[in-house]
Amino acid sequence: MRFHELTWPLLKAVDRSSTVVILPIAACEQHSLHLPTFTDTILVTGVAEGVEQRLPNEVLLLPTLWLGASHHHLPFGATLSASVELHVAILRELLVEMLNEGFQRVLVLNGHGGNIDTMKMALRSIQPQFRDRLVTASSYWDLAEAELAALAEGPRKTMGHACEFETSMVMALRPELVRVDQIRNDPNAERPVLRGVYVSEDMQQMTHQGAVGYPELASAEKGRRFLDAAITRTCEVVHALQATQLPIARD
Repeated sequence: MRFHELTWPLLKAVDRSSTVVILPIAACEQHSLHLPTFTDTILVTGVAEGVEQRLPNEVLLLPTLWLGASHHHLPFGATLSASVELHVAILRELLVEMLNEGFQRVLVLNGHGGNIDTMKMALRSIQPQFRDRLVTASSYWDLAEAELAALAEGPRKTMGHACEFETSMVMALRPELVRVDQIRNDPNAERPVLRGVYVSEDMQQMTHQGAVGYPELASAEKGRRFLDAAITRTCEVVHALQATQLPIARD
């Protein structure tokens, strides 16, 4: 079921107890020399719609929130961004509306690294109000971490930015948007002594042309395999959320 394609009487009739509400969140930001600014939105929407197509009676798919927390990309330009505080507030509003409607199981499906902190902050802030609900969040690449790593050919086995993973998946979904002649690898500088340390840098400081990873290894066929892995794992998570007992709101 797709929220934005139903009428209010149809939405009112949706089962609140077992249906998993999926809120895809993404961004509109620079993606190096070769990918469109809407890459994150294209990809997380592709994963979320794939899940809805496989489980049409078990999930309620909300429209993708394309505005993300992307201030760290602003030095390159070509980026539309919400501040951290605003993004948390937007997520809170969207989630509270669905929870007030009586839905008991919610999954925020993230497609942008800059949203990881904000989605967790939003969930933590509303949890005391909805202690008897199952309100969850994950990035699709974390759900399928092992599967994606096994499919990757390059030395980077985790999601980067405009990388082997993202470039392959855009090639599979929207090949006409990929500037193939502009694809350049852009690996992170190795700083092994700082392993485990979070260094707050913007993308212009971290990269040469705004990518992180090895997009020269990308292909559409590989992208289809990446997408299938992410969709399959997200479907597994939906079924697990349906089978999970709701939290007990103890006084």
